[in-house]
Amino acid sequence: MSKQLYLIALVPHEKLRDDISELKLEMKERFNASHALKAPAHITLQMPFRRDEEFEETLTAGLDSFTAGQQPFEIEINGFDAFPPRVLFLKIDNHSPVVELHSDLQPVLRENLGLSDKEIMDRFHPHLTIATRDLSKKMFNKAWPEFKERKFRASFTADRLHLLKHNGKNWDLYREFLFDNIES
Repeated sequence: MSKQLYLIALVPHEKLRDDISELKLEMKERFNASHALKAPAHITLQMPFRRDEEFEETLTAGLDSFTAGQQPFEIEINGFDAFPPRVLFLKIDNHSPVVELHSDLQPVLRENLGLSDKEIMDRFHPHLTIATRDLSKKMFNKAWPEFKERKFRASFTADRLHLLKHNGKNWDLYREFLFDNIES
């Protein structure tokens, strides 16, 4: 059985995903950076990890159980920031609830789902990537002065986790897990 690639994230509503996709397309067209287009806009809570497909049942049960105890919260996006020399992203203003959610998820991933310390993200800085990996240093140095001054404000309610699954080329929104049993 082949191993599948998964990722756990907070994903904004479709309109905001579309707006962020426009930014990613701009990065592709103007700065030759298209890698970020391989995934819908998201805040990574658990970096990609591989598991056998038969593990999905355990994974989804664990995430269902975890999200049943979570309360929805607002995420405020305000402007751009960077991890020089390759990554541009949208800034999250209110890190605290996202950091707390990430922290609460860690023991579930380790103890209930068996992820190893190597697989789990220890350093965590919530953000929404618009350019990564394939953004050259030269293009980063062209893009960053412009984006650092550019305005972008938005918000969304974090009321569910998403499990993304890699299809061999791109990331698909595979399953969602509602917080506090909210009806979708």
